[in-house]
Amino acid sequence: MTGGSPARVGLRAVFAQPGYRRLWSARTASQAGDVFATVALVLLVFDLTGSALGVSAVVFAEIVPVLLLAPLAGTLVDRLPRVLVMVAADLWRAVLAAALIVVGDNVVAVYMIAFGLSVGAVLFNPAANSALPTLVRDHELVAANSGIWTAAVLSQIALAPAAGVLYAAFGAGPAFGINAASFAVSAALLIGLRLPAPPPSTERRGFFADAVAGLRVLTGDRLLRVLAAGQLLAALSAGATSALLVVLARDHLAVAPSGYGLLLGAIGVGAALGPFLLTRLVDDPRRPVFVFGPYVLRGVVDVILAVFTALPLALVALAAYGLGTSTGAVTFNSLLQSHTPDALRGRIFAGFDMLWQLGRLVSLLVGGLLAAAIGIQAVYALGGALLLLAAAIGWAGARPAAARPGLSDPAEGGDRIAST
Repeated sequence: MTGGSPARVGLRAVFAQPGYRRLWSARTASQAGDVFATVALVLLVFDLTGSALGVSAVVFAEIVPVLLLAPLAGTLVDRLPRVLVMVAADLWRAVLAAALIVVGDNVVAVYMIAFGLSVGAVLFNPAANSALPTLVRDHELVAANSGIWTAAVLSQIALAPAAGVLYAAFGAGPAFGINAASFAVSAALLIGLRLPAPPPSTERRGFFADAVAGLRVLTGDRLLRVLAAGQLLAALSAGATSALLVVLARDHLAVAPSGYGLLLGAIGVGAALGPFLLTRLVDDPRRPVFVFGPYVLRGVVDVILAVFTALPLALVALAAYGLGTSTGAVTFNSLLQSHTPDALRGRIFAGFDMLWQLGRLVSLLVGGLLAAAIGIQAVYALGGALLLLAAAIGWAGARPAAARPGLSDPAEGGDRIAST
């Protein structure tokens, strides 16, 4: 949706728009269910296998579909009605989540269903990120993304402990049932979502030609290349540092398990605070300081965690890390949505999802080996260096490009497609 003068807007302004409220409600419902399912899935697989390797296999099963299917999924999102894609993905995931209630005692079936749930997410996430800019105006994107991010963070903080208690009391079945119901609620809400009709394509192309065209745009546009480099470097950093925070707590900070919970809580507090600050301070995410500055903040925090051992300092630093994560995610997504034409958004967002999961997978593998060989401090020092490199690349490359209003689809003859 275009038009309107650029002015700072808050959450109240975007929630006044019925389409945004419907999309936000659907995403919030499914994200709340995901919290219950994620906690239950990890605990269930650990109970079934008794090993950390078994739990790691769940992560692998969730990452592989993104690496295999993202380019094709993004093309589907750009060729089909996005509401249809989101509803179909939700119904698919609702059936699989319900199936876990029945076959949850079979670890092979659990891995297969985790794979299938990720297939649904590969389709849903690019479609949802592509739909949002058609429901709000450019200068409302920061507020709109902040609302979605805040709901996700608060759900994680509030519901993860409840999910653990539910699993301990009743097993995994109720948590999977809640997740299935959340997908059904999301699908029901999305059926009533009305998106503006996209402009008709001026050229008929094959499915794979569309996929290749999206890849050419991703590699050919300067700003997208810069953002992609930042995405990959951030994933290479955060994949290991997030997963190995428990090791840092035990081996470097020398805190008890309850101290690890405090560390996670500090991240959550910072992450929840970030979007509220953004809606009061930022209306134009194109400025590099708001997109790449959070990388600097997170990189400095990782270095601090690698060097110092005081728990109070670690808590403050991790709150800052959470703040940088949430503000960076909101401004990054807002810039990507604003810069990318509607006809290409599915492929571009799917490509960025693929980069994130690729970096995360490599980071998990290398980070574990590095921690075992040298120590956990090396993992955090390297993670900080990668984030600072992402900031430097972004700052140098994005400033001239961020002022450009749009980009072109090479398969459409090179004419610029108007951005939102």
